Amino acid sequence: MILPTKHLPPDRSLLGVGAEVLLLLDRPKTVSRLWKDIQQHRGESANRLPFDWFILSLNFLYTIDAIQMDRGRLTRQVVR
Repeated sequence: MILPTKHLPPDRSLLGVGAEVLLLLDRPKTVSRLWKDIQQHRGESANRLPFDWFILSLNFLYTIDAIQMDRGRLTRQVVR
């Protein structure tokens, strides 16, 4: 679930989706804006991402301190 396996491709694992989220989180964004960006990034391919899987990836990124919420917008956490 977190890591890709033989039966779970990288673009469906939480680590892979989280990497895609971080790629698209180039500036502070609301959750809904980020969701729209993910959908546009993936296009009309067969790799459509369910909303609950997207939310799980946000929870994963928040848990490992990769993102934070500030005034209703998600931002990447700055590593110092």
